[in-house]
Amino acid sequence: MAYTRYHNLAGSTAVTTKLIARGSKANDIKSILITNTHASNGSTITLFLQDSTSTVVKNFNIISTIALPVDNGFLIDDKALLSFNNSVYDLFITIGSGDTVDVLISD
Repeated sequence: MAYTRYHNLAGSTAVTTKLIARGSKANDIKSILITNTHASNGSTITLFLQDSTSTVVKNFNIISTIALPVDNGFLIDDKALLSFNNSVYDLFITIGSGDTVDVLISD
């Protein structure tokens, strides 16, 4: 099962979005670029892994509630940080309800 590398997200329709589903064979992510595309407001972003394989769901933040100014991006390119067992973890992003962001995943 493949995953989508490019996402246009609007907080008005999806505050929390699954970027990579468990089992998508996404074990070799090289970078993730998150860009604030809103014309006039900053964005608030949390990127996290989620383990839902047991009865207790566990979240592990990669970035937690960062403020991203208008027309700015945030690049995560640490391979060790982005290396995760995709047979166990989903990758999610949470943005503010009025935010719009693009997410580009490079493998």
